[in-house]
Amino acid sequence: MELLIIAYCVDLVVGDPRWIPHPVVIIGKFIIFLENKLYNENLSPRILYYRGFLLALVVMIFTLGSIGVILCTSRFIDPYLYSLVYIWFLASTLAVKGLGQAGLDILKSLEKNSIQNARKKTGEIVGRDTENLSEIEVARAAVETVAENTVDGVTAPLFYALLGGLPLALLYKAINTMDSMIGYNNQRYAYFGRFAAKLDDLVNYIPARLTAMFMLFCSLLLRYNWKRGWKVLLTDSRNHPSPNSGYSEAVTAGVLGIQLGGTNFYLGVPSKRPVIGIKTRDIEPRDILYSVRLMYLTSFITLAVGIIIKILIN
Repeated sequence: MELLIIAYCVDLVVGDPRWIPHPVVIIGKFIIFLENKLYNENLSPRILYYRGFLLALVVMIFTLGSIGVILCTSRFIDPYLYSLVYIWFLASTLAVKGLGQAGLDILKSLEKNSIQNARKKTGEIVGRDTENLSEIEVARAAVETVAENTVDGVTAPLFYALLGGLPLALLYKAINTMDSMIGYNNQRYAYFGRFAAKLDDLVNYIPARLTAMFMLFCSLLLRYNWKRGWKVLLTDSRNHPSPNSGYSEAVTAGVLGIQLGGTNFYLGVPSKRPVIGIKTRDIEPRDILYSVRLMYLTSFITLAVGIIIKILIN
């Protein structure tokens, strides 16, 4: 538990330094390697599904096996080295600073009236087309990303780290990475990536709903409109293609009094989804800051509650 607290603090201070190979990047490259070996567009949907299942199974075994060998080796060499390795790998599963900084960088660009730079920075963290986004659309994209990734990049890794330490947290990130790379419902991945997508939905089911509750509590502390957040959570949490992402987005939209969702463009093709939230005003750049504050406090409360529960259980 002490190592988790230190890892959380390391992520808050250091984030993701680019001069150190990131474990998730390595997992991503391994996924690409396996996809190149296993995917063949001429295969039947059934065979593609089974090959996608095989890819997911190999990636999970690779992740657990690798971290097991690394931890055992470092412990054998020196206990202090083991602690350092454990802390670094656990910090790499979190994205508190990285997510917050990404949102704030977009905000700074908007405040400087540099819409082109804001679009560019937004394009680095979202999958939609950003070349022609207006200021409001850039702000919406940033708020949606911070809200959605509060689960994927912050609370879910913390949840699994509290539940099973580094191995389980890293396994979660491997599953999440597979979903982000092959879990699309398109011509290429509809069958090949289906297992990875469903597995990601499963492992995020509980964290997404717990996160929504923590976000409401944090909204109360931040003096956001938590009552409206609760109302939108009940009515709009399923207005999202993902069975889980709508929960954090609904709370965020509700407490800020804005609407998320609507029409996005992907490779020039419009994609419409229901809106989330009760519109009391237009989205503004400052909403990015509000969503980042909510994410930071939610991460702290999630860790604190988890630690308290573990202390009470033990």
